[in-house]
Amino acid sequence: MAFSASLITTVHAGGLMTNTNYHIAFDRMMARGATFDIDAVYSNPAGMVWGREGWQLSINFQKPWQYRDIKVGETTYEGKASAPIVPALFTSYKHDRWAVSAMLGIVGSGGFVEYKQGVPMFNMLLQGMLQQNNITPDQYKLDSEMKGKQYIYGAQVNFSYKILDCLSVATGFRANYYDGYYRGHVRAIEHPQLGDLATLLLDVDQKGWGFTPIISINYHQGPITLTARYEFRTKISTKNDTNVLDAGLGTGVASILQQINPTALEAIGTTMAAYTAPYQDGARTRYDMPALLSVAAGYEFTPKLRATLEYHFFDDKNARMAGDRQKELKHGTHEILAGIEYDINEKFTVSCGAQRTDYGLSNGYQQDTSFACDSYSIGLGGAWNINERLRLNAGYFISLYSDYTKPTNYGTEVFSRTNNVVGVGMDFKF
Repeated sequence: MAFSASLITTVHAGGLMTNTNYHIAFDRMMARGATFDIDAVYSNPAGMVWGREGWQLSINFQKPWQYRDIKVGETTYEGKASAPIVPALFTSYKHDRWAVSAMLGIVGSGGFVEYKQGVPMFNMLLQGMLQQNNITPDQYKLDSEMKGKQYIYGAQVNFSYKILDCLSVATGFRANYYDGYYRGHVRAIEHPQLGDLATLLLDVDQKGWGFTPIISINYHQGPITLTARYEFRTKISTKNDTNVLDAGLGTGVASILQQINPTALEAIGTTMAAYTAPYQDGARTRYDMPALLSVAAGYEFTPKLRATLEYHFFDDKNARMAGDRQKELKHGTHEILAGIEYDINEKFTVSCGAQRTDYGLSNGYQQDTSFACDSYSIGLGGAWNINERLRLNAGYFISLYSDYTKPTNYGTEVFSRTNNVVGVGMDFKF
């Protein structure tokens, strides 16, 4: 059985391994692929040459929270995913026909998840082995908990140049650092005659690096802006630093099996070895960030009213994942975004937007330790121009997920998620 060694996926917006919301302008409008504001450092680097002359700086803080539940029969395994305040920093300098810009942020995944009841996959593993040896759940107590962390930090630099009065290009790269862990235990304990029956203990850290080349192009003529951005696949290979890894039967059960059925004891050992192989010290796991194609069309209806339509394609099927799970996907991730922005006056701007995300999921891809659900997202918020050099952004978006139902050997599993993000940020012009 191939399975992911990850307990968490993104608590932000974007693909399976890639975030797209860094600046608060995304939270309040969603489609930002045709902007010339400071958040174009990420969403439209080639468009920076149409931005403000001189230096700009933007500091952003977001707070996401999410629930990731797994229901098996009448039992619901509640997973609470969260992250502390998530920051992102943008800076740029423009002079005449060229611009340089940079960004720091959490570019993939981002957060913690905890299942205080454990997850079905590991609970059923121990219970199944004991059931095969005529030890039923009413004869012991199951103590289980699983939790994980997954962050991909990114530092991006771009160089943009206006080659024609209506056309600009940009090139850049991003350095990405993966930092994650998974920790937990499953114990079958308190059997009246045999004591503790079986144990699975995990405490593993993972770290790795990867680099992303980025190119983009921007056409701007009158009220029309057309853009395209391509991020190449980022190869990230993480290495395990295993602090604790212990899996097996209790001494009482093992001794009895050794006497009456040594073949069964050997089979149990083989099964446990297969499940714990991805957690062995020094083992490597792939967490590639897929290639991303983003295209956008923006139109300025009036000097006060602007709208953008955008499309993203994440090539997940060609990005290596743990256990080669990418092969189970039906297709890469498709996203459609739309947003509108209106200046009430010189001081205040309001905006809203929506996003549809289709991951191409399948039964073979979905696992207790890592699953996704297709979604619709809605964002809204506004900006306040405090003065000519200072702007305050505030936004909120919610993702509405479709439950995913998967048949398993121990009953039907239903995966469900909820997600909310609030954020505030300040843009500075020097």
